[in-house]
Amino acid sequence: MFELPRRVLFGAAYYHEYQPCDRLKDDLDLMAEARFSVIRVGESVWSTWEPENGRFDLDWLQPILDGAHERGISVILGTPTYAVPPWLARQYPEIAGESRTGERIGWGARQEVDFTHPAFRFHAERIIRRITERYADHPAVIGYQVDNEPGLHLFHNHGVFQRFTDELREQYGDVETLNREWGLVYWSHRLSTWADLWTPDGNAQPQYDLAWRRFQARLTTEFIAWQADIVREYALPGQFVTTCISYDRQGVEDDRLTDRLDVTAGNPYYTMQDALALPDPGGAGQNWTTNGTWALYRSADRMYSSRQEPFLVTETNAQAISGPWDNRPAYDGQWRQAAWALISRGASMIEYWHWHTLHFGTETYWGGILPHNGRPGRVYRELAALGGELEKAGDLVASLTPDADVAFLYDGPSKWALQGQPPLAGPDGGPDGRSYERIFDAFYRGAFDAGLQARVLHPGQLPDADLPPLLVVPAYYAADDTVLDRLRAYAEAGGHLVLGPRTGYGDTEARARTDLQPGRLAEAAGVTYDEFSNLGDPLPVTGTESLPLPADAHALHWADGLQPQGAETLAAYVHPHFGRWPAVTTHRHGAGRVTYVGTVPDPVFARALFDRYAPEGAWRPAHPSVTATSATARDGRRVRFLHNWSWEEVSVPVPTALREVLSETVYGDAVPLGPWDVKVLVEEAVLTDS
Repeated sequence: MFELPRRVLFGAAYYHEYQPCDRLKDDLDLMAEARFSVIRVGESVWSTWEPENGRFDLDWLQPILDGAHERGISVILGTPTYAVPPWLARQYPEIAGESRTGERIGWGARQEVDFTHPAFRFHAERIIRRITERYADHPAVIGYQVDNEPGLHLFHNHGVFQRFTDELREQYGDVETLNREWGLVYWSHRLSTWADLWTPDGNAQPQYDLAWRRFQARLTTEFIAWQADIVREYALPGQFVTTCISYDRQGVEDDRLTDRLDVTAGNPYYTMQDALALPDPGGAGQNWTTNGTWALYRSADRMYSSRQEPFLVTETNAQAISGPWDNRPAYDGQWRQAAWALISRGASMIEYWHWHTLHFGTETYWGGILPHNGRPGRVYRELAALGGELEKAGDLVASLTPDADVAFLYDGPSKWALQGQPPLAGPDGGPDGRSYERIFDAFYRGAFDAGLQARVLHPGQLPDADLPPLLVVPAYYAADDTVLDRLRAYAEAGGHLVLGPRTGYGDTEARARTDLQPGRLAEAAGVTYDEFSNLGDPLPVTGTESLPLPADAHALHWADGLQPQGAETLAAYVHPHFGRWPAVTTHRHGAGRVTYVGTVPDPVFARALFDRYAPEGAWRPAHPSVTATSATARDGRRVRFLHNWSWEEVSVPVPTALREVLSETVYGDAVPLGPWDVKVLVEEAVLTDS
């Protein structure tokens, strides 16, 4: 059985085969000097492993693994199935993925093939078996990464669509049941036979769309599990199998995907320089790279959420990560800050993309630890210092269990449903395909700005006990009745349930519910509504004695027309029309409480909400540039992390004596932090007793 290492793994993706000259010894020596303990290899070069159909070259990796092992550096071995060789695309053109029915994705990038196709599966299985059989018993190999960032495309190939039809037939039994469940009487879409089911290209029916999205995610999960099972036939005891997840990919349902693996691994890329400053300067929105310190922490909490356990970071920023027009490598100290932030939330490996900046190809300007000239510079020096810190911290900071003051419910199907029918508008007035994330992030950021630590849960992960005293459920739209009942029971048993817009409005088929809104929760919330409106401009809101709000608090994007049915009004809109409805209500339910937020709060509004309802005992430093997080080590010790996300030196009052892990300095009343600084601390009393 796989167990996470006793130390935080530290390293980079390494592709010696990409280098214009042989520098293997120099590279490995520099890695050892930087205290590297792991590299990732092999996943991007199928055409190097198998230059022609059936002709294999497997020996080129041997000196890399041997050299790494000689220096005490472990290896994660990748399977190269996400980047097919040109001979395979040429000889089997039928494996090309289709972005629309009959429209093939051109070969020339990556992940262009229908990974369900038998011809692809035959060749993929063959190369997986050859590679893993060749290197499974190499002493450097500690684990495997199958494929890479799966779920990029939704495939419309004939075989995929026929399998989708077969699954619907198995699930619903007959077309009359499907007609009823999907409401296909609408616009004359009733089926008389399964042959009537139309392809998804022109589909406008939301029930169909949600079923299609769920199906595509299942294909991704099945594909990765298929690879993992092949690798496990050769893997030695103690070697793990994972894949690296890009959490923004459209074909990924991360909790289902990682359930078939040994450990979660993810790729949190983030904007550096001023985007990491606190107080948050605002700016660009979220995408595959996040923007804002709060969003870096959200990435970590999402990775922890996949399996509710510590995770691996398989890729993150070395230098600039983006196109050649967007070069913003970190300020001094920011690499160290980001790494410790990820570790504080459960990361047990920090691995950079990548070791050596490429001299060619699409990612020529996705900077590595070494620049194009191959000579160690500022990035290498900063990361080498970080490697020394991780070595000194040792097993204390590996596999931490992060603390949580507040829990958030995150639901992939609701995200897909609100992509199909976005409730929010974008800046141009068109549909905002990131409506789910925009609503969820508004609440998450509010908790972060209020100094609270978050635990993200998927609906299937809601525990029967030990939930934090505050549970936030924004935009849970494709809601399961059983989950809604558990949320109500949580409040009845003494928890504080916070509901956001669109929660409970639809069912698991994305059909609007016929009961009072919010569905199955209206009585517990003491409020209902039967109309709602988009907001074109930010709307001022005023608080009450129970919820004081700053003068610059605003509601954004949306307003539910809330009608209290026993609930207390906490905040109201300042507007001649919208002012008739509360913006926030709260209601006692059993031993607990349900608070309903009928809008998307701006950062000022959201922070005030979480300031008001922050659980007692949370350590929340008052300085606006400082974050404080904490976790429990495997041996029970309490570990605390203080970050200063600014250019100014600060002094942070502390509630108890703390010892800095990296310098052994003991602080009694306050901890000093320099610009872009972080300190790793343990409670002195615990150290003395241990």
